[in-house]
Amino acid sequence: MKLLPKQTRVDTQDSMGHGMDAAIMLVLFLGAGYGLDRWLGTMPLFMVVMTVLGAVGLFLKFKYRYDERMSELESERSGRTPPPADRPAGGTA
Repeated sequence: MKLLPKQTRVDTQDSMGHGMDAAIMLVLFLGAGYGLDRWLGTMPLFMVVMTVLGAVGLFLKFKYRYDERMSELESERSGRTPPPADRPAGGTA
């Protein structure tokens, strides 16, 4: 009975995956901040700090992933190989 097509590989470039990643990470950082606040008795301080830290980390992760993907597509479009990750594009290091 083949009602649904068999998907052998999960696409990690989809928006739903990025949204779930962001939601889960923010909830984890919020929970860690809540736990630290209850343990140390400083109620809203660590919840706010950890949530902002998690949001900044997610933004940077998404930005670097986006930049990497765009340089990959740009190099594919121009027909050359992408630069190594440890060296900036166009640099003579």
